[in-house]
Amino acid sequence: MKILFITLSNIGDCILTLPVLDALIDKYPDAEFSVVTSLRAKEVFEAGPFVKKIIIYDKKNPLKEKLEFIRQLYRENYDLVLDLRHTILPFILKAKRLNRLFSSKRSSHMRERHLYQLAIRDYPLPIKRHFFMNVKNEHASSKDYIVVAPGARSHLKRWSIDGFAQVCDRIIQESGLSIILLGDSDDKAIVDKIIPKMANTAINLAGKTSLVELAALLKDAKLVISTDSACMHLASYLNRPIVAIFGPTSDKKYGPWSKNNGIVKKEIFCRPCEKAQCKFGSLDCMSLIKPEDVLRQVNNILGHRIQVIGHKIERNFKRILIVRTDRIGDVVLSTPVIKALRDNFANAYLAMMVSPATEELVRGNPYLDEVIVYDKEKEHRGVIRSLQFALFLRKNQFDIAVILHSTNRVNLLAYLAGIKERVGYSRRLGFLLTKNIPYAKYKGEKHEVEYNLDLLRCLGIGIEVNDASLFIPKDNQAEAWAKEIFRSYGIDEIKEKIIVLHPSASCASRMWPIERFREVAEALIKRYDARIIIVSGANDRALTDRLSGLIRQPVINLGGKTTLMQLASILRRSTLMISNDSGPVHIAVGCGLPVVVLFGRSQPGLSPLRWGPKGASDIVLHKKAGCVVCLAHDCKNNFACLKSIEASDVLSAVDGIIKLC
Repeated sequence: MKILFITLSNIGDCILTLPVLDALIDKYPDAEFSVVTSLRAKEVFEAGPFVKKIIIYDKKNPLKEKLEFIRQLYRENYDLVLDLRHTILPFILKAKRLNRLFSSKRSSHMRERHLYQLAIRDYPLPIKRHFFMNVKNEHASSKDYIVVAPGARSHLKRWSIDGFAQVCDRIIQESGLSIILLGDSDDKAIVDKIIPKMANTAINLAGKTSLVELAALLKDAKLVISTDSACMHLASYLNRPIVAIFGPTSDKKYGPWSKNNGIVKKEIFCRPCEKAQCKFGSLDCMSLIKPEDVLRQVNNILGHRIQVIGHKIERNFKRILIVRTDRIGDVVLSTPVIKALRDNFANAYLAMMVSPATEELVRGNPYLDEVIVYDKEKEHRGVIRSLQFALFLRKNQFDIAVILHSTNRVNLLAYLAGIKERVGYSRRLGFLLTKNIPYAKYKGEKHEVEYNLDLLRCLGIGIEVNDASLFIPKDNQAEAWAKEIFRSYGIDEIKEKIIVLHPSASCASRMWPIERFREVAEALIKRYDARIIIVSGANDRALTDRLSGLIRQPVINLGGKTTLMQLASILRRSTLMISNDSGPVHIAVGCGLPVVVLFGRSQPGLSPLRWGPKGASDIVLHKKAGCVVCLAHDCKNNFACLKSIEASDVLSAVDGIIKLC
């Protein structure tokens, strides 16, 4: 029996047809197989012993040569023809057609569509692989390596060179595995740009292997990281673990089909477009993918976990908006929500809406794809501008808004933006939300972080939270600024005790007497030869100037002189922080700095249980003054609770922390 197999696409598409050819070989083991394909894909079918003849067809040939090509096929007298290109050849050749005339509407992946063309239910399953099975690896002496294939035929399917360099470096540093960079001769220029950007050494075999040698390297790899390319499909055929990076093309149609795989993509509203050019000229579907997104999938697979955090999510939100438009500390305490959503929805487009005052805190967060600034005081003030902002949100086509701090304005904006699911607390026009939970924060029964995470848990779709730690991103410019500040003041961050004082707060009910701060500063300088740095926001500069003037020894007064990222960089270099109950406390915790926090108020919703620091070594000083009811900022007892905290209490707390350092 003579069987003709017709597939005329590029290498990757031809590899997608191999399961069909494998099934035919199993069904007709004694048949004589011929394959019609392109010159570029010839190597695919040379990698198995069952194809007797490979016939090259060039669609650019003139008509005369095409007619001669058909005559030659006609003379072969084929018994069966399987034509995956749906040409008229089976009818001209007068052979029995094996495949259906129409493709499957039930199967979206191309591999499944090809198999549907064959009456696959009549064939043995699982399908045995007959190609690339006997290849030998002569390029790598060890099997402890990961293959990275950064190339793709279309530039639209290529991820950033810097991104690949960072991913390769992190893998080498954290896993100890080697990296082999692969690709054909067209990919060599891309790989040659990645290598110099890496801090570690990788093996560059781009353009140096045949397809069979490439298969041998893939077959022994611990993991394959690839774009939507022939390398990814070959790794799928060989059933290797794969992390595939997808942009404008459809992962449902062309994604990896090995048992263990992870897909990295950003669900922006226009993908997958499958167009030859990006109509917006931005290619955000690829540029928004970060090294952390790829590494998350790498860690999942290397840890033998296919699911992001090992459980099933019952709904898949593609475009998520987190809303938190209040103060500094509130936004920092919301960062566990960002990470939890990213862990559960790895490929979602994740944006956060904040006020201008807190933008810095989340701008560099690696788990976010976009930061949206809502400025109700200036840019978006008034009805018309608010409506324009709502229309802007509408264009983003968010699936869900997670509103961590419900206000009338925010709930209304989410409603007007047409966001289908709006989750928040049942207060302040809470009826505009599609799902809300009773507002009980005023009871102070748990920490603000847990209240924030409750909004995710209430969705009831299987979300799990494994990490409730705070996160503050690093800013390179701020780090350089802080380094220069320490150099200019002659501070040795390794040998010296560097103690940061934050004497300000948003209201008088949170402010410990400035004279006590002076007393503590002078005692710490005497006791530890400590370097004292005073910080505050721009509005409290007069307060820090006053404190600096009261202290009799030299101190460094940075009050009102730092951005939030610069403050974070100072805190990362310090030993500990002493502060009133305020936003910078949570920035310090997010930077890993121990804190001593001075609390006054006893209202449950304002207590340390809800607003205290989350670090393991942090100490809260909080005394009761015998008030039956705490009136907070309307205190009639001259804030006796705060004043009952003595300088000696603070010094004892500092001693305890320093002993542990």
